[in-house]
Amino acid sequence: MVVRCAVAGAAGLAWTLAAPPRGWWVLFPLGVAAFSIALYGAGVRLRVVLGAVCGLVLHGVGLVWMTDFSVAGYVAVALLETCLLVAAAAAMPSARDGRWSGGWWALPAALVLMEAVQARFPFGGFPLPALVYSQVDGPFVGAAPLGGSLLVTGTAAAAGVALAALVVERGRGRVWVAATALVVAIVPVAAGATVTTSQDGQLDVVAVQGGGPRGVRAIFTDSMITTERHLAALEEVRPPVDLVVLPENVADTDGLVAESELSARFAGQAQRLRAHVVVGVTEGVGDRFRNVAVLWGPDGERVDSYTKEHRVPFGEYIPARGLFELLSDNTRFVPRDAVAGSGEALLDAAGTELAVAISYEVFFADRVAEGVRAGGEVLLVPTNASSYVTDQVPSLELAAARMRAREFGRAVVMSAPTGYSAIVHADGDVVDRSALGERALLRETVPLRSGLTPYAHVGDVPVIVLASALIVAPALLRARRRRRMAGEQARPA
Repeated sequence: MVVRCAVAGAAGLAWTLAAPPRGWWVLFPLGVAAFSIALYGAGVRLRVVLGAVCGLVLHGVGLVWMTDFSVAGYVAVALLETCLLVAAAAAMPSARDGRWSGGWWALPAALVLMEAVQARFPFGGFPLPALVYSQVDGPFVGAAPLGGSLLVTGTAAAAGVALAALVVERGRGRVWVAATALVVAIVPVAAGATVTTSQDGQLDVVAVQGGGPRGVRAIFTDSMITTERHLAALEEVRPPVDLVVLPENVADTDGLVAESELSARFAGQAQRLRAHVVVGVTEGVGDRFRNVAVLWGPDGERVDSYTKEHRVPFGEYIPARGLFELLSDNTRFVPRDAVAGSGEALLDAAGTELAVAISYEVFFADRVAEGVRAGGEVLLVPTNASSYVTDQVPSLELAAARMRAREFGRAVVMSAPTGYSAIVHADGDVVDRSALGERALLRETVPLRSGLTPYAHVGDVPVIVLASALIVAPALLRARRRRRMAGEQARPA
């Protein structure tokens, strides 16, 4: 048992090191191989223990950044995420008559279902610990246009299964399992490579980063300092340019931005540049606020806006506020709740359709899908990661943007007050990226693309159904076999 636990802990450590900002992608399939070996033939109680060991290492280390906000929240989330991995380990079959029926395919399937749950639970999802973001620089990301991030996780995990089978299987079983796992890992990647979208034009784009200190909570800062930094940076942009993207939360108004002095200043910049300008605005609405991406046209008129729909729990609103105010005074850091938006995640820039995912929304493929399916030709991600001390969350956010680029075949323009700002092509390659904390202007010509990838058409459902079948079908077959054996034993001689 001690050896198994050590191997499970090593798997958790490998997955931690695979994640951004390190991005050592090969450690994910190696970790799957180690975890498969640890789980091989183990009973359910031991599988629970092994899942707990792996999860505590993975999330105990990987979520340390949360302690900058709440130690209690860090402990609660780490334990919750560990429970999800325990459930995945428990779903593995036990050894039966020297065979591990269905076991090789259960772990990739269980990891896929775990990440599907992370994207939806709790409070609408917390996908930052998702293992898939370790794969944006690896070969398995090629499956993203076909089946999204879940298929990428499954193919990378299948490669790990092939390695594990070579270690623990014997005879023909070793060759059969390893070969089948490699086919499962390679075929989706090869098929994904054939998926393309069409280029219909291009935009000369500038992403603006005003710079400034990091690790500072918004409630303790003067919002106008951030605004002035970005207006000063915007002054450095020279025409001709088609589109300028400023970050999330660079303007903060007590009421509607249209009724504020800042509206005229941003309108003036749009007129000077003779370009469309997108600005992230926090608008006061009574005792709440809206997180809005506002589009000014070349004539200085406000032509469109999008209000963020997927809010950050405990960052933009407090779920069950009354209860949590009794449990912790950390709720004072979020004194008012954001209003959830509605409508398509799309801005119309004189016929050029701009899909929008504000900050946290880039971690959720369904938010990006909404804008792309509505005709978005490029994806804008105005964001704000200034409150994070380290580069871990900005790196995760950039990895998520690269994954969305591959899934939907769209270039991505990300703009953040203190980084990372980046421009990503539709193949997931980062063509420019800012440093953290510094002022930066990222200027690139990005392609406008149309057409939908298979993943954009169907979403996560097919992969979730397949993964569920790989878990349920072997269990049903084993149950049927046990009933048949029991019937034979009960039959009179």
